[in-house]
Amino acid sequence: MTMSEGDLAVAELRFIRTETLEQQPPPSSLTGPIGWARENLFSSPFNIVLTILIGLLVLWIIPDLLRFMFFDAVWTGADRDACLESVQNRTIGACWPFVWERLPYFIYGSYPIPERWRVDIFFVLLAVGVAWLLWLNAPRRDIGVVYSFVVLPIVSFILLHGFEAIGLPVVDTVYWGGVLVTMVVASVGIAFSLPIGILLALGRRSNMPTVKLFSVVFIEFVRGVPLITVLFMASVMLPLFVPEELSPNKLLRALIGIAMFSSAYMAEVVRAGLAAIPKGQFEGAMAVGLGYWQMMRLIVLPQALKITIPNIVNTFIGMFKDTSLVFIVGIFDLLRTIEVSRIDPKWATPVTSTTGYLVAALFYLVFCYGMSRYARMTEARLGKADRR
Repeated sequence: MTMSEGDLAVAELRFIRTETLEQQPPPSSLTGPIGWARENLFSSPFNIVLTILIGLLVLWIIPDLLRFMFFDAVWTGADRDACLESVQNRTIGACWPFVWERLPYFIYGSYPIPERWRVDIFFVLLAVGVAWLLWLNAPRRDIGVVYSFVVLPIVSFILLHGFEAIGLPVVDTVYWGGVLVTMVVASVGIAFSLPIGILLALGRRSNMPTVKLFSVVFIEFVRGVPLITVLFMASVMLPLFVPEELSPNKLLRALIGIAMFSSAYMAEVVRAGLAAIPKGQFEGAMAVGLGYWQMMRLIVLPQALKITIPNIVNTFIGMFKDTSLVFIVGIFDLLRTIEVSRIDPKWATPVTSTTGYLVAALFYLVFCYGMSRYARMTEARLGKADRR
């Protein structure tokens, strides 16, 4: 018995789904930790071998590091005897009592103890300024810019250096040290390197021969010598060309050297971003009647700086670590205070130096990793905004 065409059509309709299937989750092998590992760690034979080798290296280093920092470390004691006991027992660990006792020196240097509240206020003001600028949804960020680049430097100088007219005794910069000096040098370098670097990058692309020649000579000369050479020139040679009564102190000379050096490298980073902007952006801005500075401020620089965010942050990170070089010219930054403290006979042990350098490494790691993570978050956020 054969079916008619109508019966065949009805039978076929019975196999056609009329309801939409609910959305199913992706396979577990492609999402979550397993998916991330397959995509990033085991995506190819080379990546598999590299992951295994790095894993073995981590397993070789991390256990000894954890034992030194925590499990075999000495946490209490009044002098070197407590740490020497662990060395004699062959359970060699970090000498944390040395850090606890010298921690104020690591932070403030020789800053007078009764006046250290001024340094604490400076740290709070600096944290407020940084948070105000980095929080992209912060209210009135325009005021935050004025606060960070105008109000904060003036207030910080009065607070740290002193001002007799308002009852703050003057504290010479030779007494500054530790984290205080590191943060001051890094803050000044970061604050001045970007705007000066932008001006140098624009000057290098300028059609005015004098401006272009000055920018090229400055950038190539500063980038052609090591930072330590710039610091020595600022510390030793600068006073030779300035009257003695006008000669800046040692810390200010180092700040000038750091700002000059960072600005030259920042100029090349910004110039790379400017070169990546299509020529049509410049032509379009000029076609609507924008002047040079309006075009740069509203059209070109926002795009160029967004392109070079990773390189800008990389320059900031390198500059933050390079602040440790100022101790070579006699400035007591964090590393210098650790160098002085580790030779104290009261704490002379085989692990004292290692413990002090470990503190410095953790300090720089926290700040540099924080800058790197913030840069990646900002880059991802800007990328999502472009895709909308």
